[in-house]
Amino acid sequence: MAITFTNHVDELLKSFIDDMQPSNVLVLADDNTARQVLPRLPSLATATAIVIPAGDCHKTIDTTCQVWQQMEAAGATRNSIMVCLGGGVVTDLGGFAASTFKRGIPFINVPTTLLAAVDAAAGGKTGINYSGLKNEIGLFSHARQVVVSTIFFDTLPQQEVLSGYAEMIKHALLTSREDFFELTELEPATVDWCEMLPLVETSVNIKNRIVAADPHEHGLRRTLNLGHTAGHAIESLALQRGTPVTHGHAVACGLVAEAVLSHMVFKFPTDLLNRLAAFVRDHYGPVRFTCNDYPALLQFMHHDKKSRSGEINCTLLRLCGDAVIDNVVSDDDMSTALDIYRDLMGI
Repeated sequence: MAITFTNHVDELLKSFIDDMQPSNVLVLADDNTARQVLPRLPSLATATAIVIPAGDCHKTIDTTCQVWQQMEAAGATRNSIMVCLGGGVVTDLGGFAASTFKRGIPFINVPTTLLAAVDAAAGGKTGINYSGLKNEIGLFSHARQVVVSTIFFDTLPQQEVLSGYAEMIKHALLTSREDFFELTELEPATVDWCEMLPLVETSVNIKNRIVAADPHEHGLRRTLNLGHTAGHAIESLALQRGTPVTHGHAVACGLVAEAVLSHMVFKFPTDLLNRLAAFVRDHYGPVRFTCNDYPALLQFMHHDKKSRSGEINCTLLRLCGDAVIDNVVSDDDMSTALDIYRDLMGI
């Protein structure tokens, strides 16, 4: 997998397509990206556009079947290429659709959201939601190229910027105290994204180094699950209620809950826990729930993909840059962590 960091996206795409000499080019986008971003890329003007509805609720097998049907109608062959232009839903679903059509056609990921740039577009995970569970069906399949840019972030609402920023904070927690402090001293609402490309590159490269060392998530890569056991459960609960939150908002709250667990189990420093909780509280706000919601949250955690035998499995921290994978957490300890999370978040 090759990752290129540039704000000259169209020129690079044209070069890649010319070098690959495909029989035809398909571009997958959601309706927002098709309207706001696709017209800014003349290199894709003659590509067959496949447009899907925006939103995680559409990352389904039904949408995937519709994409396969349109690929077939466009005459796609194993010599075609698909450009996945969009956020995490597009790169996850598009990579899955491309990797399974005719046993696989090459695809290029062009993330247009901060979350997709630092998380979904790189790393080789593709998939769709199924039976109410996130990313339940999928496979490991690397994009031929990933083009990371910040020039499209001016199309994003603030909540989407924050969604990606949560993953950057996670990467910083996995790296060093200095990286964590740098990101939590910035104000994501007012950053100049053209000037932020180096910070985005740093964050992506943190993930890429981990993925390269453990491509199929047998060990080290599981550190990237930090915040996601609690975060996915919070996200699933919100979706079940009909009040969905962004993935990054849920992960930000999950990072706080799992930092609490890290303090309980490994004495993760109180000053870092409080700094993280204050940043999430001030910039994201809490996803609200009560102790009456704990049974549902715990059930989601027991069904998480990280669980090997139905247990709650978390990545925790001793310190910034010192993660411990495969921690089995009891229902009682997780409930205590959720209590403290609610206190820290002011609910």
